[in-house]
Amino acid sequence: MSPPHPKTAVAPQRGAVIVISAPSGTGKSTLIRRLLRTVSGLTFSVSHTTRPPRPGERDGREYFFVGRAEFRRLIRAGEFVEWARVFGHYYGTSRRQIEQAQAQGRDVVLDIDVQGHRQVRRSLPDAVSIFILPPSYSELERRLRRRHSEEPQVIARRLAAARREVRCWKEYDYLVVNDSLDRAARALRVIVEATRYRRQSQQPRIQAIRKTFVGGKTEWKCHRASTASFASF
Repeated sequence: MSPPHPKTAVAPQRGAVIVISAPSGTGKSTLIRRLLRTVSGLTFSVSHTTRPPRPGERDGREYFFVGRAEFRRLIRAGEFVEWARVFGHYYGTSRRQIEQAQAQGRDVVLDIDVQGHRQVRRSLPDAVSIFILPPSYSELERRLRRRHSEEPQVIARRLAAARREVRCWKEYDYLVVNDSLDRAARALRVIVEATRYRRQSQQPRIQAIRKTFVGGKTEWKCHRASTASFASF
């Protein structure tokens, strides 16, 4: 009988950063809420913003609501992995919040716009990015007007911004069209689950496994077969 394999301590899998962007009115917030309810091990990165809370929003849940002076202080202190000005208000993503969640092995979902995504790409190149699109411009306009929560000039600004943002679809790793909420939600779940099997995410576990093959040595290189060994083929 073979001796039992020794147990190897496995470092916690480092969480991934998942950026989700979409034009306003596409259904991004609804999809993110469903994603957080249905997939375990996810943490939502609560952004800081200078805009006032909307009805029903709570500080620390949807956003951390701060004044402009405090927001500027956080920028100077290097507290944001990205920040941007959108429709006259400032939004920023906490670097510390992301790092803490990753260290605990939790994947972090970031709800940010196109310009914020570019900043994250520069500082966190391993981040996975998803762009959500409406099925058409006319459907996006219908959804925005159906909300009855904004003035016509605000809706016009959002539609103009959507035209610019959709041009940036090639900057993202994955594209999801929200023509059906259930179908789009399933697509987001699949992407998140696949992200957990990337080499970067699995590395701590593989490092532990490889030690069982090489007797604890630190060096473990992939050796290519010599072309001479295939001479008979």
